[in-house]
Amino acid sequence: MANPKLKSVTRSSQNSNVITRRKPAAAVKTAYSLSEREEIFRRFSIQRPEPRGELEHTNPFTLVVAVALSAQATDAGVNKATRALFKAADTPQKMLDLGEEKVRDYIKTIGLYRNKAKNVIALSRMLVDEFAGKVPETREELVRLPGVGRKTANVVLSMAFGQATMAVDTHIFRIANRVGLAPGKTPDEVEERLMKVVPKHYLYHAHHWLILHGRYTCKARRPECERCVIADICKSPEKSCDIPAPLVELPPQVIGEAVE
Repeated sequence: MANPKLKSVTRSSQNSNVITRRKPAAAVKTAYSLSEREEIFRRFSIQRPEPRGELEHTNPFTLVVAVALSAQATDAGVNKATRALFKAADTPQKMLDLGEEKVRDYIKTIGLYRNKAKNVIALSRMLVDEFAGKVPETREELVRLPGVGRKTANVVLSMAFGQATMAVDTHIFRIANRVGLAPGKTPDEVEERLMKVVPKHYLYHAHHWLILHGRYTCKARRPECERCVIADICKSPEKSCDIPAPLVELPPQVIGEAVE
């Protein structure tokens, strides 16, 4: 009868010679090579060297409120409503002192204003009670605030605290899918892919470049390809022009008067 221990040793010896090969990591889905992505964002950087968000605000708190109010509303519409609101209340405590009813009166021109007013008071209460009146600097803490989702948190982290994030709004979601830069079925999926395909040295400004490109050039109803600086690189089946627009720096943004 064979010695089971010897048999076991032999099998172990054979297994020790087997080399386990890991499968290479799956490539991030994009229609563009690294050199093409470099060129896309190089051109955006020349066109808008210092892009900015178009929501008016004076500090991290008013930024949180403005971005939360902008859900299903235009930046221009939010700016019109918040100018007077922020003069009256630019801190969480002042907002609480103002009260939900008065907040509602200030923002009643914005869609879903009743629920948004409730959230503004609730997030102000949480900031006072749990964060000593200061806006937290981590995504995990920001998304705990009433009315604040991942997109809002990413905008605040970028604009208020200088972190490289990708806030996927309707413009970015549309462009990422339309041109094949980082296609995805959900905003979170698009965000994850964009964070990988955008060259790291362009990442800080990338979400603003994409938002502004979607707002003013690659529009939802009809992309204005004749005005696009990446028309020759773009691989969208919808594009109507292969000749890029002149690559020149655009005039400074006029915050508060944006045309949607």
